[in-house]
Amino acid sequence: MIKVLEFPNKEFQSKEELFKALIENKKELVSIKKSSTKNADAVSFGYLNTSIEIDTNKEDVQSQMQNPESLNVKVVINTTNFLDSHGDVHVNGIWNKSVKDNVSFLHLQEHEREFDKVITDSAKGYVQSMTWKKLGLPYDGKTEALIFESTIDKKRNEFMLNQYANGWVKNHSVGMRYVQLELAINTEAEYDKEYKALWDEFYPIIANKENADERGYFWVVKEAKIIEGSAVVMGSNSATPTLENKEEIEPSKDTLDTEPSIDTQQVQQQLLKELLNKF
Repeated sequence: MIKVLEFPNKEFQSKEELFKALIENKKELVSIKKSSTKNADAVSFGYLNTSIEIDTNKEDVQSQMQNPESLNVKVVINTTNFLDSHGDVHVNGIWNKSVKDNVSFLHLQEHEREFDKVITDSAKGYVQSMTWKKLGLPYDGKTEALIFESTIDKKRNEFMLNQYANGWVKNHSVGMRYVQLELAINTEAEYDKEYKALWDEFYPIIANKENADERGYFWVVKEAKIIEGSAVVMGSNSATPTLENKEEIEPSKDTLDTEPSIDTQQVQQQLLKELLNKF
């Protein structure tokens, strides 16, 4: 029996039956994904470095080092070419328009859109090509990393300043809205050629191909809108580190693939009720 996120209350006897349901309901499934905010998988990684702003004219330099008033951090919010727990593969270029259209972004604590959870509302966002090994993951090739550079002010969020300053923030995640996505399926059926063509085009770029082989399908996300980037304890993409902080810290060896957030699951399950009546 096969169970998938797209049909949470349905079990399929075979992949062929699943693929048929995905294709028949593709339009509705795309609408459902576009209607909700996705809290993407977290990228897990240690710090490369960050910097503390010190006033050398003052005598309490040591105290400033131990209790900084502000901290500059550089973090990876998301990565491409990785099949995440939502069944998505973010492909290169996904963030280009959103980065171009926005001067700054929200950097939040655990996707909480509350005033006391704001780390900064002026994070600089950009895309940078990086090797997987640079991110501490055992894959060949490169990924496009969505980078946030933020200045954390003690007056704004003292708790998270201390978390970053002590090297305790190991994961980050993007809050996003889908803009353009396609369905790729590993099928040889004559009537499914367009889905197989997408599989053949994008399968080679996926770092964790074993997950794609097991599933037999994935969503190709070509464009998405950045809503915010968050520091999280855990997330769904195991490749989103803190790149820069006060001290050099080795990349985390623990990369966790976790389930999509409970909020996302609840929204998707509610929106899928109409689909489930078809079976």
